[in-house]
Amino acid sequence: MPGTLRANTMTASEPARTAGRTIVWLTVYAIAMAQVEAAVVIRLRTIYHGDDPLTVFPLAFLSDLDLFIELTREFATVLMILSVSLLPSRRGVYAFAAFVYVFGLWDLAYYAWLKILLGWPTQWLEWDVLFLIPWPWLGPWIAPVLVSMLFVAGGGRLLSSPARFTRLALAAFVAGAALVVTAFLLPGLPLVANGEAGGFGAGDFPWGFFVPGYLLMASGLSIACNRSALRAA
Repeated sequence: MPGTLRANTMTASEPARTAGRTIVWLTVYAIAMAQVEAAVVIRLRTIYHGDDPLTVFPLAFLSDLDLFIELTREFATVLMILSVSLLPSRRGVYAFAAFVYVFGLWDLAYYAWLKILLGWPTQWLEWDVLFLIPWPWLGPWIAPVLVSMLFVAGGGRLLSSPARFTRLALAAFVAGAALVVTAFLLPGLPLVANGEAGGFGAGDFPWGFFVPGYLLMASGLSIACNRSALRAA
């Protein structure tokens, strides 16, 4: 009997240990990849903003070759995060949780590396070029950091305990993500239209899209995490 009880206890605790190991290695991967990302960006800043690499604006347009390299690198980065998220045997919500966890931690660590290695950002609402596909995503760096903090918290919780997205949770998250992405894309529209960007002050960012979108994303993740807690109980 003691041997049987011990075996059952070990079996019951195995998923928790597996989830713990997964989170540890996903964390290591995200932080290491963020350092590579920061190194590339710092190098580009020294090339295109050599006089003052702490200044991103006015924007300096990349050469055709550098733009191609950056676009393919960004696409490869997303593929790398997706690939490592699919490595665990479980799929569905678990893979989604791994993806948002790695993406969020990678972004947070990226800005931490920039601060350590370059001393940037220097202000809370300083603008940054966030992404280039399909055109430049622009906004204060604190905005994607807030999203990334949400991703790390929600993704980490879902990795620790199995869950299932309800239709309501999924709809809230997708609608929120669409609004947040729209907020990042809108400031770059003048670049697409006439090759010139607008203002880059705190009031120039479309917070009216970002804040509702952020709250919807948080609601969707919260619903999923609460169901996860109920299942665990």
